[in-house]
This record gives sequence, structure tokens and C-alpha cells, in this order.
Amino acid sequence: MPARNTLTLGTDRALYVGEIPATGWHCHASPVLLMGLSGRFAVHWGAGRVETCHSALVDAGVEHLFDPCGEVVALVYLEPDSAQARGLRGLFGQEGGVVVDVAVPVGARSAMEGYLHHFDLPALLRCPLDSEVAPLDPRVVRSLHVLRHPQAGRVARGDLASGVQLSASRFNHLFRAEMGVSLRTYRVWSQVRLAMAGLAVSPRLTDAALHGEFSDSAHFSRMFRQTFGMTPSSVLKPLKKVTLLA
Repeated sequence: MPARNTLTLGTDRALYVGEIPATGWHCHASPVLLMGLSGRFAVHWGAGRVETCHSALVDAGVEHLFDPCGEVVALVYLEPDSAQARGLRGLFGQEGGVVVDVAVPVGARSAMEGYLHHFDLPALLRCPLDSEVAPLDPRVVRSLHVLRHPQAGRVARGDLASGVQLSASRFNHLFRAEMGVSLRTYRVWSQVRLAMAGLAVSPRLTDAALHGEFSDSAHFSRMFRQTFGMTPSSVLKPLKKVTLLA
């Protein structure tokens, strides 16, 4: 597998491949598939639970610590509204928020790279995804479009709610029920994703912070650490390639 670090971003998915430091405790707004491409890694969660494994699925909102143990890893993030993420809800409901050794063994380099870069979860996972998932509420779909494509700065919660003819409290309840995470958590996640997408234009972290609608670099750094348990520089500066999918 490649020794250089790469980032691929799509509308409802993201892939990071490379070497990264051990994280602090954190949780994010999307489920993630963690894969050790060159060896085993450690994942910590709950009240002292720890597993050393080749792969793990971690649900959105689950606080955990990820230690790559010096190995090359792949991190596949699925937006909570994507069909693939929603197809994992049954598995998480049965097995809990962290499911270890769920992926097929790392085989031929070319085949694994193809599965990862095409986000081919059925080929990557040992277990099937739920094939029948309820469609996302159209009001949440509308709000996601606004969050992901901001036109003029940060959109207020009240504006998102009024845009779909709901009170702020009812909108919060609907959003959490449909997405599995709170609006506040997802908003930060969305901003961090926008900032990372900005790296395709400029490698400067200060420019990335502005692209993500953060007030300054310090704000971006705090939110990044909250989201990933690492500093932006430790994850983003080693990147050799950033690819944005249409």
C-alpha cells in the first residue's frame, strides 16, 4: 500500500490513507471503517475496553481512541445520510457502537486500493449491509444541502429550521432522529470537511480554516481536535494528494 498520505473527499464519503499518530479520545458525526493495511492497530472505547485488530467499524457519536501502532491505515468515513451508513444501522443495533474485525483480509494491493477508492463496502466487509433502508426525511435533505454548500457564512439554526417550516426544537429532534447525531455535532463535522476540501486549492491550513467558515486557525484547530482527536497539522500537513470527487 502507498507510503504517502492521501485524502479523497466525496459528497457523502471520505477516505484517508497513510500513517497517522495515535489519537486522543474523540467522537465524530459519521460512522467510520478503520483498516490496518500493513498490520494490526488498537482501538479503545467504553469503560476500559480495548481491542487489537485488523479492522473495526465505529458508529457516529461513539467516543473512542485509535492507535495505528505505526501501521499504514485506511479510514473510510460515511456521511450518516448515505445509503451505506444507513445500511449499517442494523449491525450497530445488534453488535453495539464498535464492531471489530469486520473487514476482509488485506489481499492484493491493487484490489484493496480499488475497493477503498471506490468505497466498495460490500467488497470490504464480511457482513452484508441492510438493503432496504427508509429514505431520509426531505426536510433534513434540504438542510444538509444548505450546510454543505454555504453561500454567505455560517447558517443559523433558526434559519435552517424556518427553511423547512419547523420550530428550532422540533427541527433539532427531527435532525437527530434522522441522522443519529445532533445538529451541532454535524455542523462542526460539515465545517471540518469543508476546510479539508479547501486543501485541494491551497495547502495552507489558514486558508483551509477560512474555507470551512471557521473564525480563525485556532478555532479550526480546536474543532479538528474535538472531531478527530489529533491536531490538523499532524494529519493534513503530511498529505501528498487531495482528491475531490464530483
